[in-house]
Amino acid sequence: MADPLHDTHPQDSGAGRLVAEAMPGDNAMALSVSELSGRLKRMVEGEFGHVRLRGEISGYKRAASGHVYLCLKDDAAVIDGVMWKGSAAGLAFRPEDGVEVVATGRLTTYPGRSKYQIVIDRMELAGAGALMALLEKLKAKLAAEGLFDRAAKKPLPFMPRTIGVVTSPTGAVIRDILHRLEDRCPTHVVVWPVKVQGQGAAEEVAAAVRGFDALPADGSGPVRRPDLVIVARGGGSIEDLWAFNEEPVVRAVAACSIPVISAVGHETDTTLCDHAADLRAPTPTAAAEIAVPVLAELRLSLDAMGNRTERCARRYVERGRERLEALARVLPARDRLLGPQRQRLDDLGGRLDRGLERRVTRARGELDRAGGAIRPATLARRVEAARARLADVGRLVDSLNPDRILERGYARVEGQDGATLTTAVAARAAGAIRLRFRDGAVAARVTEGDAPPPPPAKVERKPARAYPDSGTAQPRLL
Repeated sequence: MADPLHDTHPQDSGAGRLVAEAMPGDNAMALSVSELSGRLKRMVEGEFGHVRLRGEISGYKRAASGHVYLCLKDDAAVIDGVMWKGSAAGLAFRPEDGVEVVATGRLTTYPGRSKYQIVIDRMELAGAGALMALLEKLKAKLAAEGLFDRAAKKPLPFMPRTIGVVTSPTGAVIRDILHRLEDRCPTHVVVWPVKVQGQGAAEEVAAAVRGFDALPADGSGPVRRPDLVIVARGGGSIEDLWAFNEEPVVRAVAACSIPVISAVGHETDTTLCDHAADLRAPTPTAAAEIAVPVLAELRLSLDAMGNRTERCARRYVERGRERLEALARVLPARDRLLGPQRQRLDDLGGRLDRGLERRVTRARGELDRAGGAIRPATLARRVEAARARLADVGRLVDSLNPDRILERGYARVEGQDGATLTTAVAARAAGAIRLRFRDGAVAARVTEGDAPPPPPAKVERKPARAYPDSGTAQPRLL
């Protein structure tokens, strides 16, 4: 049986072979896809080099890396383009879809998808895009000054009492705004009429914005100062809307201390006034809708919130009651909780009663013992003992009385002043003395005397013997 992988029958045309082999007459070697893509890349780059392409931007996209990817197209063809981050940073304008440009770069291929593209080094506006180039230049200048910073945007009042409108006094714009405000929430409106197109329009719009901002905040002026300003104009071409791209208008809107809504053109129209305002509305009618809430909806919302609050409060109270009931069920019964304490209280009460009873019994015993100590017989013995001690003290005091000594033949020597003289020296010094006897006193005079004897030796007295308190023993004197 023949091998189908290596069947080389001369009549085989080769169309049905599984493995490629060189056939008679083949004079081209097989190329890989990468080799073919590489040859095409070298050929395209060598043939064209740098080119300038004019076309309209489509599919513009800036990647997170900073590289820009887009397509340049005309009525019949499209070519992909890429602009690396370094080249994109040097653009003098911000590319957008629909803008016609002239791109300069190298024509090359992208082997990964076998497609050719242009690597753009430089890109400028072409033809009618000159006006847009001017716009982008002014925009970059004002943005560098911080006029478009989001941090500087002021919040809009929730329900302004007065709204100022800067627009043409005639036309559909002011009618749409007034009608929409009347439908949603009737509000006091002050219209500052201006030109919105043509020569001098920018100056009038800027003056109107500054005029509203200059009104006194306390309401003392003839015109009430608005809480919100709407700058509005209908749609049109870029030339029609150009007044709202001019620098005086942009600076006036950015400097206004009153919150400003920009409603210039239709949803696809964008002006520098939109960037400077605190909020951009796609249309003047949308600006009126943004400015005030729907009063009827607000009332309904308040009623709904009141009802919801009431329901929430009721549910909260009900859940709280359920939690309390659940906790009450978990808590032990009163008797079970207080039973041990009551038992302990009874035990302590019994101990207290027994303790009091023991103390009363002990006190009664002490009282009985004290009563026994003060029985009449005992008291009589104590009285007799005290009387005997008193008699002893009386006898002792009587024995120490000086008059008792005089009864034994002694006399007491006194001076003229009645003071007792105890020495011969004192008697000689006194001269005239008195001698007191038991039955009276006589006067005497000292005429002579012996020398005073030497003082007697001091005799140390023995301490008195202590006697017990009870019985008939001698009582202590000191």
